[in-house]
Amino acid sequence: MAVTDTVTELEVHDVRFPTSEQLDGSDAMNPDPDYSAAYAVLRTSGGPPGHGFCFTIGRGNDVMAEAIRALAPYVVGHPAPLTADALGALHRTLTHDSPLRWLGPEKGVMHMAAGAVVNAAWDLAATRAGLPVWEFLATMTPAELVALVDFRYLTDALTPGEALAILRAAEPGRAARTARLRAEGYPAYTTSPGWLGYDDGKLVRLAEEAVADGFGQIKLKVGADLGDDLRRMRLARAAVGPAVRIAVDANQRWDVPEAVRWMTALAPYAPYWIEEPTSPDDILGHAAVRAGQPVKVATGEHAANRVVFKQLLQAGAVDIVQIDAARVAGVNDNLAILLLAAKYGVPVCPHAGGVGLCELVQHLAMFDYVAVSGSWEDRVIEYVDHLHEHFTDPVVVERGRYRAPAAPGFSARMKPASLTAHRFPDGPVWRARRAPGPHGTQEVTA
Repeated sequence: MAVTDTVTELEVHDVRFPTSEQLDGSDAMNPDPDYSAAYAVLRTSGGPPGHGFCFTIGRGNDVMAEAIRALAPYVVGHPAPLTADALGALHRTLTHDSPLRWLGPEKGVMHMAAGAVVNAAWDLAATRAGLPVWEFLATMTPAELVALVDFRYLTDALTPGEALAILRAAEPGRAARTARLRAEGYPAYTTSPGWLGYDDGKLVRLAEEAVADGFGQIKLKVGADLGDDLRRMRLARAAVGPAVRIAVDANQRWDVPEAVRWMTALAPYAPYWIEEPTSPDDILGHAAVRAGQPVKVATGEHAANRVVFKQLLQAGAVDIVQIDAARVAGVNDNLAILLLAAKYGVPVCPHAGGVGLCELVQHLAMFDYVAVSGSWEDRVIEYVDHLHEHFTDPVVVERGRYRAPAAPGFSARMKPASLTAHRFPDGPVWRARRAPGPHGTQEVTA
């Protein structure tokens, strides 16, 4: 009789990186972030573990880590989720638990914690199957994929039957698109030149380097000072020329009238989209910004769940859907969002960067191309060139395109040495940053 592979431990790490020291990641709402990850490992009795995480920016990462630990009873001692049915059941268990759901419902810290565990389970299952997650998903039948989605609250916009039809329509071209993806890679854009804390010289230098490296789109952070943004856009446009797209990102900084005014002023420099112009929860506000000025509107990295995405699409509030691999409840929720976007014909351009977000979300975009939308027209994955060295299977971007991952799993495994060095607050990286105070050692407060 076969022995059941059982989850024996949910291991959680509070990992933080001192990115604030170089202003990497700086924007109008987050001027000095320390990129961090609440990192989860599902260990089992039968083979390699699964890895997942939530991305945060410092203080509060400990709260996220505790939220993940609170989910241990739902996985430890249970069979390892290795099939589509088991992965669907796990997602429903973690998001439907009544007392924990009450804390959202289906949003915020607990929902993100569920996503970390769900994503770790997908890493585990794909690793055992010997496939990268994008391919593991793309080998599932349309019926299996539909069964992964929680359609509660969605059926006024997308029914299971409509989702099945979308997936069946894409099925005949899967093999050809897989071959093309492996041969050409997936289009990328880079935010690396555009952090708000960078001086003009660094912006221009990095923008020119991005074009030389083959990127057809860059992104600038905006929103702190209009005069500064006009100058930076003018410099960036001169650096990259008229053919390269420049997206801009306000990181939720503005009220609606301010967003309309600001983007009307920046419009002569042909920004390709304005990202997060206002509160991520304000569906009608995004629709008003879209109607009030000429630049495309993009949002989604802070959208709490699939229902917010549904409303953005129903209201005609977005031109670009931006999924995030670790904001909603993992792969299953993101599959729902990809199907909604396909139903409404809106391109998906994932948010990435952070700690490991590029590593994760490349799989979702590539699966979308192969098995859902069947297109990469006007679709690009964000790329930010930092912290990849801490992962065992880091992203590879060549000539402005993501190379399709070949290693089994979700590309989520962090190097043990990096986990140890950046563990907060007692890892050596953080011990070295403790400043002596008048009464002894002062704790770092990342």
